[in-house]
Amino acid sequence: MSALRDYHSPLSHFEPTELFDTLSTGIVVLDAQFCPIYANVSAQDFMAVSLRQARGRPFADLFYDPRQLVEVLRRSMSQLETCSQHELVLKALASAANREPSVIDLIVTPLEGQVTGTYLLLELTDATQRQRITRDNDILAGMDGSRLMVRQLAHEVKNPLGGLRGAAQLLAKELADPALREYTDVIIAEADRLRALVDSMAISSGPPRKDLLNVHEVCEHVVKLIRAEAPAGVQLERDYDPSLPDAMFDRHQIIQALLNVVRNAMQAVGQHGRIVVRTRVRGGMNIGKVRHRLVAAIEVEDNGPGVPTDLIKTLFLPLVTGRSNGTGLGLAVAQDLVTRHGGIIEFTSQPGRTVFSVLLPIEGGRE
Repeated sequence: MSALRDYHSPLSHFEPTELFDTLSTGIVVLDAQFCPIYANVSAQDFMAVSLRQARGRPFADLFYDPRQLVEVLRRSMSQLETCSQHELVLKALASAANREPSVIDLIVTPLEGQVTGTYLLLELTDATQRQRITRDNDILAGMDGSRLMVRQLAHEVKNPLGGLRGAAQLLAKELADPALREYTDVIIAEADRLRALVDSMAISSGPPRKDLLNVHEVCEHVVKLIRAEAPAGVQLERDYDPSLPDAMFDRHQIIQALLNVVRNAMQAVGQHGRIVVRTRVRGGMNIGKVRHRLVAAIEVEDNGPGVPTDLIKTLFLPLVTGRSNGTGLGLAVAQDLVTRHGGIIEFTSQPGRTVFSVLLPIEGGRE
């Protein structure tokens, strides 16, 4: 018995909060008004705010859909039962520079005390990676079908266009009235436009011809082209990571892909706006089912109105566009070119901040 009385747990000299701070799971304690009174280090990282900043502020305000969370908190508090909610999006991270919104899974457990009343213990786990991998797999799974559809469509359209243009040219020679030739000129011009459109649909049919490439040189080339096209009210900024190494890519295909993405941003901001071309090195990253040790990330950020919600799941499919004068091919072609390099284009979007990330594995960096 004396041995039991003398026993001391090896954890007895640790404060509970010190142990919580070693967890990768976020731990938050809320009071009866659903305001944080405690948050461990992981939770503060998720929220992108310190505990001092979060105190006194409704926890649900940190999320894009606070009503959904409040409903779960109220149910747990009133019924004294453990509740869970999946894939809640924190908006705090969106305001942090260069960080995309974090997606979390949440478990709520009521803590009832005889004196202190009821508190809520929240366990936060990061679901961003799981959601991103699922989204990437969906995009990659749809690319084969998209390629086949584009190839078939290009074949069906190209031959009749040649006949249409030839017939319009012959008709123009037979018309004596110059005023009537304006109509044949319109036909010829539209046939040429459709031919160029079909050619752009088939641009990504060839395999990559890889050479050692400086990504920043490619970015500078694209920025130079866009500056010549952009309205005077559009600001183009660059934020390059000097540690990004040279890598094996097809220069022409990567230029075309990046050019399409930046042009999409330029069209989104209209006559006035801001576009940032940013490069970063990402480590230990999954693209689809493959994990890569090093990935080159080229981010294109704009402050336009954001991607319409009804286009989010179909944005990279051919002929899908949110603009009346758009072809719906720019992003589809860009995605195809990038996936041929084993990469992918991802995006996050909200009004005032949309970021397209061109992710390209650096060869030799596959795990």
